[in-house]
Amino acid sequence: MITIGCYHAHYSNIALIEEALASYEVELVHYVDPGLDRLKQDKNFSEAVIREKVSQTLKWIAQCHADAILVTCTLFAAVLAHEAQHVSIPVIGIDDPLLHKLQQDSQEYILAFTNAATVEGTMARINEALQQGEINEQANVAAASRTKAALIPGTFELIMRGDKEGYMEMVTTGLQQLAVQSPEKIIVAAQLSMAPAAALASANTGSEIYSPLESLASYLEQQLNIGRR
Repeated sequence: MITIGCYHAHYSNIALIEEALASYEVELVHYVDPGLDRLKQDKNFSEAVIREKVSQTLKWIAQCHADAILVTCTLFAAVLAHEAQHVSIPVIGIDDPLLHKLQQDSQEYILAFTNAATVEGTMARINEALQQGEINEQANVAAASRTKAALIPGTFELIMRGDKEGYMEMVTTGLQQLAVQSPEKIIVAAQLSMAPAAALASANTGSEIYSPLESLASYLEQQLNIGRR
């Protein structure tokens, strides 16, 4: 059995990961740090602050006898390309399965967010992944144009203060509106906290609404060779 250290920005993500991996032979050890989200409005807050904290925490989790690390916060995951290389165990971001999915097809996507602070970093990470292997500027522009971001306003503060029902209701409504407005595109709930709302919105609209949990288990099964119980 392997041990996965799960790095969260909010405690509500613990249950989602536990449920998604309940049928696998893994030990999950959870590390929750809401600090960066609380500091993100400070005038001196920058990507350098995120990188330093994420780097420190990844090293700490690795030292605590983890075999791999799962980073469930998109704010943290946005800097993994730079910081994961400093630890000797696999580090997987919550949006890695989505990056893999985007690289495998040519469909158009709308990525929905509730946390405005995660939009820029996540979209940069996605566009970089899409452009890998492209050999000319025109191809790069075409790849990047397949993804657009949409913010569902007034929602993230609800989950941060523990109003799960209010968050669920508003995010579900927001995702359903995006699905109705853009039926030709795949709607993505870009953050793990949005996964339950994505499932409900998908059922309500009959449209595919992708969430970070949709292929996480199978992705970890492939990447970490974890087996089922």
